[in-house]
Amino acid sequence: MYDVLGYPKDITFDTYYLFFKRHDIAKAVINRPIKASWRGPVSPMEMNDDKDTPFELAWKALMEEHKTVKTTLIKADRLTGLGRFGGILLGLDDITTVQDYEYPVSGKRKLVYLKAFGENTCTIQEWEEDPRNPRYGLPKIYLISVDTDKGSTSIKVHHTRIIHIVDESVDTDVYGTPRLEGIFNRLMDLEKLVGGSAEMFWKGARPGYSAAVEPNFQMTDKEYDELKTQIDEYEHNLRRILVNQGTKLDSLAQQVADPKNHVDVQIQMISAVTGIPKRILTGSERGELASSQDQDEWNAYIQDRRENFIEPQILRPFVDKLIELGILPKPQVEYSVQWQDLHATSDEDKARVGEIRARALKEYASQPTAEMLVPPLAFYEFFLGFSQEQIALLIQMQEQHLKEVEMQDEEEESPDEEMEEEDDDVEEMDEEIDEPE
Repeated sequence: MYDVLGYPKDITFDTYYLFFKRHDIAKAVINRPIKASWRGPVSPMEMNDDKDTPFELAWKALMEEHKTVKTTLIKADRLTGLGRFGGILLGLDDITTVQDYEYPVSGKRKLVYLKAFGENTCTIQEWEEDPRNPRYGLPKIYLISVDTDKGSTSIKVHHTRIIHIVDESVDTDVYGTPRLEGIFNRLMDLEKLVGGSAEMFWKGARPGYSAAVEPNFQMTDKEYDELKTQIDEYEHNLRRILVNQGTKLDSLAQQVADPKNHVDVQIQMISAVTGIPKRILTGSERGELASSQDQDEWNAYIQDRRENFIEPQILRPFVDKLIELGILPKPQVEYSVQWQDLHATSDEDKARVGEIRARALKEYASQPTAEMLVPPLAFYEFFLGFSQEQIALLIQMQEQHLKEVEMQDEEEESPDEEMEEEDDDVEEMDEEIDEPE
């Protein structure tokens, strides 16, 4: 079946990489989960309070000093998904020559740089073969290709300088499953459908013609050449009129079909395998009736990806390695990873909710008997959806506003009272002057 359908049996990293660069859906499958997973700030937190611990302060200082830390982690995530594994090379202050990478790291070190790599630039050269070693059967020495101003060079790197990352490992902790492997056939089908439909329209939208020579008509070579020239100009240039004699030209039916249903089947299959909702995958989730349900499924997918891949495979190994090397201080208690809330309301949603609540409040306030049917506190809670904390804050703000209004009214009345007292004094003085001695 693979031979008949044209599917390759062996797929290399280069093929996945080319599809990622050139295929729209392949790029979406790789990039959209990564962008959603890493959106917003991410930091290891020691405890849920407002005080910054030495561990948390050291992480902030590290992020300030090495501003590309998060970018490198994201790049490592992407390169890992394109192949069977990826990783991060730690550039430390004990390196003076390229030969030093081959030796294990010892003592406290300082981080100089980070470099993400994928299977295309890294191979495992040596394995741990000692059955007494806890790392038995795991990589010992890596061979990494590094680009310099003098060209590409390969360096041997000890595993203690590497964060090895694997996604969807099945029977080994060293190699995982490329994210495009399970959908590669569907990606090729999409390429056939979309590319074929464009070619079909290009060739079939303009009708072809069939020529029938009239009986007893003999076409000369000159007439044949003239007709052939007209047809060539019609096909390749802007000529839209054919003039001939002795032949009848009939246009052929246009062979153009809508590929939408066929493309939709392939998108559904890709969505089913990857777990990415269809509307999220195609970028049309906004404005759709089921977008809220898709968004909930998408948030659950991203949360699962954070907890079961990014944290155990990328973030925690990276942070633990920095603690081991003394780059970060050892936390006093177990740390957790703080992510941006996936369910946080966006500014647009807040504005929409505010507009709906404002209309509801206007309708409520315009009805004189509304307070008799539904008391204000009940309206706040059951109709506007305010929490008890929000209602308490609202009442407090109302009381504060009333006090400010009363104080303002008192300030406005006090000058009038002073004016009245002055007028009374003037009248008394006038009366004293008018009285006779």
